[in-house]
Amino acid sequence: MLFCSVARRENRRITSYVTVFVKLPLLLTPLTYIHVGNAATGQKSAPESRKCGRAKYKFSHLLTRFDMLILTASDIRDMARHVGLEHFIKKATKALKQDFSRWSSFHLSPRHATYYPQGVIELMPCTDNKFYTFKYVNGHPGNIRNGKLSVAAIGQISDAGSGYPLMLCDMTLLTAIRTAATSVLAASYLARSDAKSLAVIGTGAQVEFQTIAFAGHYALETVRYYDIDSLTMSKFARNLVNQPFELKPCGSIAEALHGADVVTTATAAKHRQTLFTIQDISPGTHINAIGGDCPGKTELPAELLRQVKLVVEYTPQSLIEGEIQQGDAGLIHAELAELVCGTKIGRDNDREITLFDSVGFALEDFSILRIAYKLATEFKFGTEIAMLPEADDPKDLFGFLAS
Repeated sequence: MLFCSVARRENRRITSYVTVFVKLPLLLTPLTYIHVGNAATGQKSAPESRKCGRAKYKFSHLLTRFDMLILTASDIRDMARHVGLEHFIKKATKALKQDFSRWSSFHLSPRHATYYPQGVIELMPCTDNKFYTFKYVNGHPGNIRNGKLSVAAIGQISDAGSGYPLMLCDMTLLTAIRTAATSVLAASYLARSDAKSLAVIGTGAQVEFQTIAFAGHYALETVRYYDIDSLTMSKFARNLVNQPFELKPCGSIAEALHGADVVTTATAAKHRQTLFTIQDISPGTHINAIGGDCPGKTELPAELLRQVKLVVEYTPQSLIEGEIQQGDAGLIHAELAELVCGTKIGRDNDREITLFDSVGFALEDFSILRIAYKLATEFKFGTEIAMLPEADDPKDLFGFLAS
């Protein structure tokens, strides 16, 4: 037996000292991720028509066999500062493209949602043959009145081979980053490549991430923005004051839409809205609708859906939660994976109006969790703890309790 203590490590916040007993060898066992095939028999994966090339990638970690990494919101903030937010978003976008390109390798399902009068709590699992991830996330718009976030989340990534958890982390920041990265990935197929003007409708917690993501992909010259809350508009302008594009506050949605190449809608009201109609949109515009995320919550009128090229993330979930809940699957041109895999095309011409009806999907959480885990282990962010029992005899759990 070897006696050891978890000591303070460079660049890591250690909140406590934990004494554990482990057997030799102590074992820095690298975990290698290499895609090895389709999902296991007996669980549903994507239809054959949506299969495409497999992305192969791998990385290793240096945690001991039974350690679990904890990443707090402060850890993720510090990691984003270390890497650079724009670079972080680009890494996430690349990971999303890799994972969407091997769509058929995942076990996919709509998220499990429990609805309350005041909001919703959701569980979002996703797995391939190497990792299992899930996110717990809420949506409570009224929380703002009590000084709480309207959306808060935690997530976990586990080794599918053993079932052991590898990392538990805040997902509130990571969700904003992966949502922005997903928006840009979709826009790379649906927006005009020469887009220079972005309109933002709703300037809540998500839109700075969205704006920085689009500015990192397009040569944005102007960002026009509107919200019914003037204080929120001021917050948005303050946070982006040093960006290279011009910020133009607007007094109405119509003013914000004027001349926009890309429109992002990100409102929080949980009811059916009509933020604008097709007549308010210029030919060639791409609409990035991220506000709809539950039954009964939409931002756009049903008739607009019939006049655009509409793309979703995962049809079974989008029909419940997206703008498309006002219609049917016949209005959907493609799922995002089909664009990434090349089985369907995105934008046809410079005058076409496109719509990404984004509700957030668990595969996106899978991508950001594996990227966050890789960065955290590479740059030594977070805290390692012995979360699970480590008994001399795995069959003697009671002996661990009595020791």
